[in-house]
Amino acid sequence: MMQTLRTLIVDDEPLAIERLQILAGQQDGVSLVGTASDGASALRMVDALAPDLLLCDIAMPGLDGLQVAAAIDRLDNPPAVIFVTAFDQYAVAAFDVAAVDYLLKPVSSERLEKALGRVREWRSTERGRSRKSEWISEFWVQNRGEMLRIDAAQVDLIEAERDYMRLHVGARSWLIHQTIKSLEARMDPDRFMRIHRSKMVRRDGITGLKHHGDGAWSVDLGEGGVHRIGRTYLHDVKAIMQG
Repeated sequence: MMQTLRTLIVDDEPLAIERLQILAGQQDGVSLVGTASDGASALRMVDALAPDLLLCDIAMPGLDGLQVAAAIDRLDNPPAVIFVTAFDQYAVAAFDVAAVDYLLKPVSSERLEKALGRVREWRSTERGRSRKSEWISEFWVQNRGEMLRIDAAQVDLIEAERDYMRLHVGARSWLIHQTIKSLEARMDPDRFMRIHRSKMVRRDGITGLKHHGDGAWSVDLGEGGVHRIGRTYLHDVKAIMQG
């Protein structure tokens, strides 16, 4: 039988709560246990009702959705969190808390159904019972009006573009709202390395190093192209040749 998810809706806009109530009520295996219009109320209801899932807005007065999720993540058996928001700029910050999915408003029934499936998978695995790694393992990127999940292990190259970062996965790429300095601090150094003030690469994607004769070096990413190494990062990059 399908696992019933006891669900709490958290949003400061009454119309948004009503829409989510209708959408959730149309889904199989969802039992609504209540609604909260602010973060503090949400935490009290989590404590009293022990829901399986929060459908939670992010931009709210007082405690925002990220703070709510961070607070419940410290519980012994925290509920799953699906963020439901009109903004995509929180997608990287959402990985600092135990968020299972990230939905952009207005949410479609099909997209909510997919997110609920992810929650059931999350709850049935060790991932749902263990703490989140300090390193980013996945990204959410905006794609045709929804947030698409990208496995960090598939990212070949990360390039800075002003206040954004472009994630390259094969022939495709996506933008996320993040600076390279803050993103570097969240990427596993055993898997990713900075090669330039504006570029990071996945270590196991490096197929070789090239010397240009003028003292400059580049990393070869195979089909991902050749990318110049900044002098500041040259020593660390060349160290990979010694294993």
